[in-house]
Amino acid sequence: MKRTVAVVFGTMLACLSAVAAQAEIKTQWVDYKDGDTALQGYLAYDDSIAGKRPGVLLLHRRDGMSDLTLANAKMYAAQGYVVFAPDIFGKDIRPKTVPDMQAQTSRFTADRPLMRARTQAGFDVLRANPMVDASRIALVGYCFGGEVAVEFAETGAPIVGAVAIHGSFRGYPAEAAKNIHGPMLILHGAEDPVAPLSEVIALIGQLRGAKVAFELNLYSGTEHGFSTPKDADEEHADNESKVATARFFKQVFGL
Repeated sequence: MKRTVAVVFGTMLACLSAVAAQAEIKTQWVDYKDGDTALQGYLAYDDSIAGKRPGVLLLHRRDGMSDLTLANAKMYAAQGYVVFAPDIFGKDIRPKTVPDMQAQTSRFTADRPLMRARTQAGFDVLRANPMVDASRIALVGYCFGGEVAVEFAETGAPIVGAVAIHGSFRGYPAEAAKNIHGPMLILHGAEDPVAPLSEVIALIGQLRGAKVAFELNLYSGTEHGFSTPKDADEEHADNESKVATARFFKQVFGL
């Protein structure tokens, strides 16, 4: 009986500790600019952690600074990182319909210098944060953000790794992969009609040619956008991608 009570108490204590840890997550909107363009990103961090820690630049999906982006920022912050979700589209631009989302993403896909500049502006905000160990910053991008993550990594940005979650991979110069610092993790739906496997294979060819370390996880029965799962297969993919990303971050941050 004593052992049973001890186990129950230990379980309750663990649950309470988890709740307390979650309560320490601080968030705030951060106003900044790319040139004359007003932007508003989202910062999340665990206020109970002292000293500098790794930073995560979280690149949003085609729905921009949505509730899911904010929730993901808090999720990574709970893992012990300072997280900044940069605003690629512009302050107060919050596309709600698919046509509006497509218009925004098409704009940046057609203007790669602008895509890189918006990402660099957000990266600079994260790197300048006094809580961040600037030598340990990684990228994670969802959907459109996966495309942005690869694009920015190929500029030679000083990162330790990058994750692309159901990303779209088009328009990368053949030789640009040689500029990437750190390994890349690609988490993708095997049945994705938006970003078919041909895109993934092309990217892998570029990474192999540049001798960039990579890992590819393909989720069977899974289409695009599984971070908002529509069925059991996508829910499985979403859960597995979270586990894979958490493991990847620990590896590249040396934790």
